[in-house]
Formats: sequence, C-alpha cells, structure tokens
Amino acid sequence: MIIVYTPAGGEPEHYDASSLKVSEASIVSRTIDMKWAEIKEALQDDDLDAMRGIVWVLKKRTTPALRFGEFDPGVDEMVTRFDQAEAVRVIENALTVVAEQGDDVSPETVRQALNGIVEACADREHAQALVDARLAADPKEPAEDTEPSLPSEPAATTGPSETPTSTSSGTSTSDSSPTSATSHPELSTA
Repeated sequence: MIIVYTPAGGEPEHYDASSLKVSEASIVSRTIDMKWAEIKEALQDDDLDAMRGIVWVLKKRTTPALRFGEFDPGVDEMVTRFDQAEAVRVIENALTVVAEQGDDVSPETVRQALNGIVEACADREHAQALVDARLAADPKEPAEDTEPSLPSEPAATTGPSETPTSTSSGTSTSDSSPTSATSHPELSTA
C-alpha cells in the first residue's frame, strides 16, 4: 500500500508501507496502539492514525528527531493507493469476476468498470497498461503473461530504496559449508 501525503501547498510525497522494517512496524503499532494486522487492514479504509503512523516512522529515516506529535497532517492530506503488485492482484481478481459473468459484457464496459481501480493505484499508467493488455487479449480467458514488466523499484515511492534479500531456501551445493538445512545435529556422548 502506498500512502500519498500532500502537505498544504506542497508536492505529493509517496510512502510505501511495505518498505517498513519490523522494528519500524513495532514502533507504529505501539504509537497508535494497534496491532500490525489491524494497521494493514485500516490502511485499506484510509485510516488516519494508520497512515499518520507509517508516514511519520518513514519520515524518521531522514529526520530521526521528528516526534509523532510534531507530524500532524491535515485530514485531507493523506490517502492510500495500491502499489503495483496490489494493482495486478486487484485487476486480475476483477477480470476473473467479469469472466464468470458471461459473454454479454463488452470490453468497453469492463474498461469503464475498472476505471475506479485504476484511479486507486499509485502508478496509474502501469494499471491502465495492465487493463489494456488484458482486454486486448480477451477478458474472458485466464491471464497469461500479459502483465507489463514491473520495474525493480517502484517509481511511486520516496525515501531510501531498499534492496531485497534472497529468500531462496534451496539446498547448498557446497560440501565444505553445511548449513542448518543440510547438517545434522551432533549427539552428545557425555
């Protein structure tokens, strides 16, 4: 989820909630007295406390001395938007529902129905390109690889870029450095 914060008279700033570290999520949770799962759900409803807490803790990356009480945006200065991965998921789900409705739905009707989803995306060009590609193929068929390629870093975020770490859990191919996944515990003979 992307939080778009537009201070009065300022330019929009984009904050990617998924870029939070666990320690930062814990700080937000304690500060606004909500569990992380509740915060994630609250973001879908543009909850002011959830948005404020996340933007505040992300702003602290560049301004460590910023206190929560010092960051008090106006109620209309923040809104949430889908990130690219969420946009793909929501659009594909909507097209699945359309496909289940039958043959009497025209591509133009589908396009108009999806306009609200496109508008709710941080990267509207990406979302519109996805809709266009899927409708050009056939909205009644399951999705193939028609998704526009995602950039390695979302263009709609600000702040320090994060480099993902490998999540591969493959078996080690090196005999000289066993890992916990490939080595066996030694039994004590004492």
